[in-house]
Order: sequence, then C-alpha cells, then structure tokens
Amino acid sequence: MRDILPDLRARCADGVPLALATVVAVHGSAPRDPGAVMAVDAAGTVVGSVSGGCVEGDLYEVAREVLAGAGPRVVTYGISDDEAFGVGLTCGGTIEILVRAYVSPAELADLGALLDLIADDRPVAEATVLSGAAETGARLVVRPSDAGPATGTLGSEGLDAAVTDDARGLLAQGHTAIQWYGAHGQRRMQEVAVFIRTYAPPPRMLVFGAIDHAAATARIGSFLGYRVTVCDARPAFATRERFPTADEVVRAWPHTYLESTEVDARTVICVLTHDPKFDVPLLLAALRTPAAYIGVMGSRRTHHDRLARLREAGADEAALARLASPVGLDLGARTPEETAVSIAAEVIQHRWGGTGRPLGELTGAIHHGETS
Repeated sequence: MRDILPDLRARCADGVPLALATVVAVHGSAPRDPGAVMAVDAAGTVVGSVSGGCVEGDLYEVAREVLAGAGPRVVTYGISDDEAFGVGLTCGGTIEILVRAYVSPAELADLGALLDLIADDRPVAEATVLSGAAETGARLVVRPSDAGPATGTLGSEGLDAAVTDDARGLLAQGHTAIQWYGAHGQRRMQEVAVFIRTYAPPPRMLVFGAIDHAAATARIGSFLGYRVTVCDARPAFATRERFPTADEVVRAWPHTYLESTEVDARTVICVLTHDPKFDVPLLLAALRTPAAYIGVMGSRRTHHDRLARLREAGADEAALARLASPVGLDLGARTPEETAVSIAAEVIQHRWGGTGRPLGELTGAIHHGETS
C-alpha cells in the first residue's frame, strides 16, 4: 500500500472512484505478500501490482466489473496452464485477492481517512470481511485503544468487538492475518473470514558513526523502508548535507541517544564507529534493548578486542551471541556501497530466516515459511 499511497490519496481527494485489489492470502510461492495492492480508477488507470505481472490483466477486468457495480468479491489465482494460456502464477503458488470498490463520496472519504493515518505513520488496522455469514467487503478501521474507538462495522456488535480486540493485538505485533469467527464474534468458530491488515509505523534503522559507510547504509535502509536515524557525537560529521536520505541526523553521544530513544523488536541497529570509547557503552546499551538486529563493523582483530572489553564490562555470552560482528554477509564487498549491500543482506536474512547461500545451491521453497 505505501508504495502507491500518494496516488491513492490524490484520487480520494479528487473524488475519483476506484477499485482496490488486495492480496489477502498466499499459498506456496508468490511474488507479493498479503497486503499488496493494485488499484484501478474510473478512467481505467492502474497503479500498483499484486503479482509482478502474472495476473494483473485478468484482475484489471475483475476490478472494472466491481467498479461498475458487480459487488466485492474474492478471486483466486493458482498455477497457470501454459497449454491453455490460462491466467495464473508461473511460480507455482496460489494467491487470493479481495476486490472492493470505493465509489460514493462517503466511501472515498472513509478510505481517504485511512490513507491519511497511514501517511502520518499512525498505527491503524483495517478489517474486511472475506466470506461467510457477514457481508463481503464490510470494513472496520481499528486504532490503538488510546486513539479512540473503531469506525465502521462488520455487521454485528459482537463481531466488531472481537475483531477490534484481535486487530489491536495484531497491530501491536505488526502482523497481518486472516481470522475466523462466529457470526456474532464467537471464538473458535469458522462462520466468518476476516482479513486484518495492519499498518504499523515503518521499523527503525539506527546507524551510529557518521562515516561514508554510514551514508551508504542510510541510503539502502531508506530504500528497504526503514525510518533511518544517523547518530554521531561529532558536529562536523553529523550533518544533514552528509546524510540527505536519513530521516533524522542526531548529534549526541551514541549510548546516550540510544538510551533515550524508542527501540522495539523490529529495530535494526548498525554500529559503524569501531572506536572503543563509542562502541562499548553503545553496545552495552544496545544489548539491553529488544532490537531485532545489532550489527557491528570492524576487523576480526577489532571484533575479538571488542568482545573482551564487553565481557569486562559485564556482558554475558548469551548477550554477546546477539551481535552480528563483523557486520554483513561475505559478499567480498570493498566500497561503502558494496558494504551497505552486505549489511542489508544480513538484515534481510535475520528478518526472514534465510541461509545466506546462493539459491541455485538449494532446493525446495524459495520464500521461507512456505510448505512447498
């Protein structure tokens, strides 16, 4: 959604009717994850993608039908039949896609309000009925409990209450899922399928050390969708001019800043200073956080010296095992840009549980978590 957010907001603001096709489930290998969106507006213009080109042509026709009044529907695309020129996924997986139209001023205003929350990085979840004993396409927009009540309805007070509770739980975890309920929100029943899409603020990447490698790492972090902060205590180095793509450039002692800023289980920390007076207090602070990844630059000699200093300062072996040091995967990187790619590759590997080996040397599913 975020990749086409400006286009969608502009259409809502201008009152242009549109149909949204949203991936709600993926089985096996597929190009896009649940939540990927393609939009078709009243003029026939397409923005976004749900499969990288495999099914967009057929989906365009479905979206036009829904936009013309056919009603919301869920369509499924599986393995393509090459001999029959069938529409499907050449990668062999299956995707389910919800197609829903926004035509009236009220519908466009509701969608626009959701898009505004996403654009402002405010946590929000959208729950939509897919099938069962409730109206397909019915929507409920849920924010954290301290941000106000849910808006919209899925058709019954009990169902709204149960979905609101689950949506807030998923939002806190940053997860998107299909949940099943009874018609009135009963648990452990299979009468209503609800797709709950969460929009949490982008995860953070904290880059410490305002060096050339940090500039390249900040650029690739922004490209990957992180909210990037570069921190260095030296005013001559920590400047906006040196880091134009970073969301924030902070002049402070690294450990002091880290202890005062928000770090959650999605945060990536990259320590590129390789200077003991910065590294040791910073890493001790980093190891006390729930950060998903803590990468540390330096030679192997620097790495061993750093571990000794951290042990002397009280870090135990379980904590030290969290460090990705020396930082990055073995790509043979030389330049700051190549090193940034190496770091980004390791961050992705940690996030999804990859092996870091060439896919050509492996067998089985390409995307981790697949069953086939």
